[in-house]
Amino acid sequence: MRNLVFAINISLDGCCDHTKFRPSEDTMEYFVHLTRSAGTFLYGRITYQLMVPYWPDIAKDPSDEDYEFAQAFDAVEKIVVFSRSLDGPEGEKTRIVRTGLKEEVLKMKHEQGKNIFTGGVNLASQLAGLGLIDEYHFLVHPIIVGEGRRLFEGINLQENLQLKLVESKAFKSGTVALRYLKQ
Repeated sequence: MRNLVFAINISLDGCCDHTKFRPSEDTMEYFVHLTRSAGTFLYGRITYQLMVPYWPDIAKDPSDEDYEFAQAFDAVEKIVVFSRSLDGPEGEKTRIVRTGLKEEVLKMKHEQGKNIFTGGVNLASQLAGLGLIDEYHFLVHPIIVGEGRRLFEGINLQENLQLKLVESKAFKSGTVALRYLKQ
């Protein structure tokens, strides 16, 4: 069975708005390694439109500083987007799903292949609320931004999610990667 893995950059005050700060080079390396273990990306419309076509376009430019991550992103086999408003997919490996989040994710988890990765806030909050995320990677950056979207803002939980810290790593930049498994 494949795991659903959630990974996100956050500030010390819980902001996960990508426009408020940029990951350092050492944390990008962490994401490259993580992304190489993904077989499917699972996104909502907003995160999908941030990631595609941005990263596939960067993957065509070897001179770009984020080329290695872009290559890892572009190598992932499938992208599944949950959206009621997106007209159509960008590219052949994207599939849009309009209903049945829980059922679709459970079906995907039982398929053969590499893990399923998700990011962003809205869809991840729904997935966490449904208890579908197996592994969490929080990259906590040494910055306080004071504003912006907060992680799990408005999440609807039936009960508290119990997580177990299984790994932590401090980077030269001061960022700390925390890896948790759902108990």
